[in-house]
Amino acid sequence: MGKSLTKRSEDYSKWYNELVVKADLAENSSVRGCMVIKPYGYAIWEKIQAELDRRFKETGHQNAYFPLLVPKSMFEAEEKNAEGFAKECAIVTHYRLKTDEDQAGKLKVDENAKLEEELIIRPTSEAIIWNTFKNWIQSYRDLPLKINQWANVMRWEMRTRLFLRTAEFLWQEGHTAHETKEEALEEAKLMNSIYANFVENYMAIPVIKGVKTESERFAGADETYCIEALMQDGKALQAGTSHFLGQNFAKAFDVKYTSKEGKQDFVWATSWGVSTRLMGALIMTHSDDHGLVLPPKLAPFQVVIVPIFKNEEQFKQVSKKATEIKTELQNKGISVKFDNRDTHKPGWKFAQYELQGVPLRIAIGPKDLEKGTVELARRDTLTKEFIQESELSQTIIQSLENIQDNLFNKALSFRDSHITEVDSYDEFKEILETKGGFVSAHWDGTAETEEKIKSETKATIRCIPDNACKNDGNCIVTGEPSQQRVLFAKAY
Repeated sequence: MGKSLTKRSEDYSKWYNELVVKADLAENSSVRGCMVIKPYGYAIWEKIQAELDRRFKETGHQNAYFPLLVPKSMFEAEEKNAEGFAKECAIVTHYRLKTDEDQAGKLKVDENAKLEEELIIRPTSEAIIWNTFKNWIQSYRDLPLKINQWANVMRWEMRTRLFLRTAEFLWQEGHTAHETKEEALEEAKLMNSIYANFVENYMAIPVIKGVKTESERFAGADETYCIEALMQDGKALQAGTSHFLGQNFAKAFDVKYTSKEGKQDFVWATSWGVSTRLMGALIMTHSDDHGLVLPPKLAPFQVVIVPIFKNEEQFKQVSKKATEIKTELQNKGISVKFDNRDTHKPGWKFAQYELQGVPLRIAIGPKDLEKGTVELARRDTLTKEFIQESELSQTIIQSLENIQDNLFNKALSFRDSHITEVDSYDEFKEILETKGGFVSAHWDGTAETEEKIKSETKATIRCIPDNACKNDGNCIVTGEPSQQRVLFAKAY
């Protein structure tokens, strides 16, 4: 196929970039910093989207859609949010072009068509949504209001990487309004738990739930809950965030409700989101030097059938059996592709589906028809075995479950072996350079110390873990007292 990859051990970044392109997931577009998601990559995203959407609706959320463009004054209404995203904003200043009379065919901005107010291409939608919520919320009867939108956003990133950081990306963003602080906090925590459950059970990626430090919070939030995952190269990746926004946006956009007692008060808010960055997490958690390794729950097709034949007669016989197997498996809820192309040899197809991470591959030829067997290959272990056709369905169902569990357990074992407790700054720096992963250390709770560590080591506090035991110690930098360890890591 000519699709061999750079080894992960040689150049992890190059391996990742090659894999995304060669496995037909995505490619760079002719628009700076933006990507084209190809059908195979988009099929995975659709599976992520479908399961999350089901979970959102199950917990009482409804989908809506809001404008891509936000008036600048509206965007600036919540100061911390505007300040936090200011350096990443793309701005529309004019509404038409005209032909340059001196250079035929060349277009230039028509200065007479300058907008009265500049429009921000949304980097996030809190401003436009809260401006809308003002009209939707009058009384306690309108609460809670639970809205989600699937959308694209734009953040003008200078350094981009496919899926991990692109100028335009796809995501969902939930926005909710509540009567009480307690209800909003409960919502923010619930959504973080939904993300964690999905990422672990569908993506087979273990995550650590926690809260961000004040300096790492979403701009405009009072608290940010997060899930953090660890990639194979020892770097962390933020897989999802859920924000308790307090009354900040309600006050900025004057969103009040009348209580049962007839009193007026500002509502309490949350927002939460995951993006196509999850695709990067999926690739970097499970894949190997042969290509993608996909968990069965997210694979565009879980089984591929490749026919082996030498002539037209054999092809007809093998195809008949392959079609029967395909139908039987589909009737049991398994997604199957029968690759009956005669334009590529079986070896080429084997290499393609290995590269694309298809969980199970069935090969069937004339000898298999005689014996009543098929060859079944597992992508995660790269093992093969001959299975009696009568046992095939049950074997495949069990194998898919085993693959899903195996991928999670393998990633969990790697993650847990890469959480290192340290008690000195020298040890901290040594672990970051030699081993990587999460470094569990005491911190004095100040932004100054956090910034010093970041500037000197490039490591950030990924989260203050939910389940961390309180234990007294001393900050690795200042020696000041600390009651709990936090998790540091270099991150994407």
